[in-house]
Amino acid sequence: MGHLPKLIEDLALILIVGAVVTLLFRRIKQPLVLGYIIAGLFVGPHLDLMPTVADKDNVKTLAEIGVIFLLFSLGLEFSFKKLMRVGGAASITAFFEIVFITVVGFLAGKWMGWSVMDSMFLGGMLASSSTTIIIRAFDELGVKTKKYARVVFGVLVVEDIVVILLMVLLSTVAVTQTFEGMEMLKTVGKLLFFLILWFIAGIFIIPSFLRAVKKMLDEETLLILAIGLCLGMVVLATQVGFSAELGAFIMGSILAESTKAEKIEHIIKPVKDLFGAVFFVSVGMMIDPKAIADNAFPVFIVTFITIFGKFISTTIGAVISGQPLKQSIQVGMSMAQIGEFAFIVASLGLSLGVISEFLFPVAVGASAITTFTTPYMIKYSDRVFAFTEKILPAKVLNAINKYSYSAETIQTESNWKKVIKSYSITVLTNFIMILALSLLAVMFLHPFIGEQFENPKLANIIALIITFIVITPFMWGLMAKKPNNMAYKELWINNKYNKGPLLAMEFIRVGIGVLIIGFLVSQFYTPWVAIIVAILFTAVILFIFSKKVQSLYARLETRFLDNLNARENDKELLRMEASKVLSESHLKIKENEFKKHLALSPWDVHIVDLIVSPNALYKGSTLLELSWRERYGINIAYIKRGDKVIYAPSAYNRLFPFDEVGIIATDEQIQQFKPVFETSENLKDGDDKLENVAISKVVVNQLNKFKGLTIKESKIKEATNGLVLGIERGNDRILSPGSDTILEWGDIIWIVGDKSLISKLNKNVAVT
Repeated sequence: MGHLPKLIEDLALILIVGAVVTLLFRRIKQPLVLGYIIAGLFVGPHLDLMPTVADKDNVKTLAEIGVIFLLFSLGLEFSFKKLMRVGGAASITAFFEIVFITVVGFLAGKWMGWSVMDSMFLGGMLASSSTTIIIRAFDELGVKTKKYARVVFGVLVVEDIVVILLMVLLSTVAVTQTFEGMEMLKTVGKLLFFLILWFIAGIFIIPSFLRAVKKMLDEETLLILAIGLCLGMVVLATQVGFSAELGAFIMGSILAESTKAEKIEHIIKPVKDLFGAVFFVSVGMMIDPKAIADNAFPVFIVTFITIFGKFISTTIGAVISGQPLKQSIQVGMSMAQIGEFAFIVASLGLSLGVISEFLFPVAVGASAITTFTTPYMIKYSDRVFAFTEKILPAKVLNAINKYSYSAETIQTESNWKKVIKSYSITVLTNFIMILALSLLAVMFLHPFIGEQFENPKLANIIALIITFIVITPFMWGLMAKKPNNMAYKELWINNKYNKGPLLAMEFIRVGIGVLIIGFLVSQFYTPWVAIIVAILFTAVILFIFSKKVQSLYARLETRFLDNLNARENDKELLRMEASKVLSESHLKIKENEFKKHLALSPWDVHIVDLIVSPNALYKGSTLLELSWRERYGINIAYIKRGDKVIYAPSAYNRLFPFDEVGIIATDEQIQQFKPVFETSENLKDGDDKLENVAISKVVVNQLNKFKGLTIKESKIKEATNGLVLGIERGNDRILSPGSDTILEWGDIIWIVGDKSLISKLNKNVAVT
């Protein structure tokens, strides 16, 4: 018998124990992540209840792969456009909460006598909440469709991306052991440079490639390609000095903008689940129960900070962002737990050897406690609001409501803000591309050209010409592309005093372009030569070849925008039409009514997406028959059926299984209406089992009295819950007979349906 590697034995032990424990946790309705950690505790070295893992190094490698796929999957769910849609409310709330809880965590660590690095990593561990736990709690409590839930999901998105950046900064500080401001700014600048560069290049190249080979991509090939791209970006990220986790996240977020995103997310899930389970089990293996007991006080402190610190900071952040007080408290009560990222951050610190081992049991202990408290925090958020409303002075409540209303009524931004934003994006993106291409030219092109020519001056000239040709479209974008919006035109035409600042911005960006060209040339020639070349090259771009360069840049920009928007075009159209329906609906509060009820709350009507169940009682019914608007006060903005969208459906439109329905309602209305929407047929035990379906026959005779009746009139379909396949009539066979077919003596009716119902029908006939 051949030798079995220890890794296979360890993997078998990890997966078997993990499966058994998570089955138990699923039974008691607790998060599976916590189950994996408990399974790791069982197979770890600190308990002797069962065999333990032998080859820890191999398991550690598998765990690192697990982190990579967890971050890759997070990137697939993230999407840069998703962050842009989060809006200011969630962003302000998240940043306020993250800064507050990170600082408080650091100060708490120092207060408990921990080292600087332990305290910093504690702050980073507390920075994120648990998406898994929150979604599970929302599902169980039935609040996922409430308005505040959208803000919570937005905050979670911002938290995830900020924690990714925190991990990069923490790893940099851990390696350099320095806290100098300039060094940190350099790291942040380098990070932003590579993030923007990877995003621009990735969106331009990868979706185009996927579109070109889509006919050859089956699930197997797409899976291999996705994993290859993920690991390739991991290697690239580590080569330039960043973490493997950042590379996996970036590639996931790039693929999230492609039309294959949903499919990749679907096929990668088993891989993520497998290696993710190994990672969380490996986390449990590092837990020493004695260490948790010895660190009971730090566990209590961290738990207290998590529950009350996150609740208070998130609530204040939500109020500052313009949310009503009730919604702000609901958001704050939902976020009070430690997320899975805490274990990833702790693993990073341990792998770098910069934090103490007791941080892990502290994080796990606090995570376990806050996991169990989260559902109760969410459930009792209304009571906390009612209590807060009682103790706060009326002036404070009115001030918060007025502030919230003012924030919600701000619909537009100033023209200057739009123009400055457009200029900033144009200059920054083109500058990044020019800098990246120039660095590639200096690192690879110039040495290569130098090897081909003996004359160094000639080699420099050729290399510079090639570099200038490559960067020309982006130089035109940097120096000449006008903002493509009406705000710029309005500012230029409506007020003569606007022309001075606008011209100043034009001169500034042209100056930036001239300096870049001059800097490149000055690496090989004197400053005077560099200035002359820069001026001549600028003239070529702006005047002589302006139209040709502009045309090339427009094609590049169009390709990039097409790739970026390919996945979102249909969804954006759906949102626009739904918003139009919402604005044109009669669910508007009159100004005098609003003022009368200002002390209560602002208008909270919003759109909720619900999917029609295949077992819904109302499937096939028209909206007129359902009368939902009259009975529950809700409006239907759209019905999405496959690729077809019915905007503002009429009373005669029907609802069918798997239709996606956009419901316009308040939180109170949707809570009342949702149970009605989710009503399903009460299927008897065994009705959903395939073995109960059979092909059988019924003979038309004097007992069943089917003679002379049509198939429809005989109600044989309803009696057997089946379908008539055919009729044998003497030597003739009638396949798929119509419902108006008249039955005759001796007809043998072949039916596919419920075996027990067909048998019952025959028995009843025999008795009759």
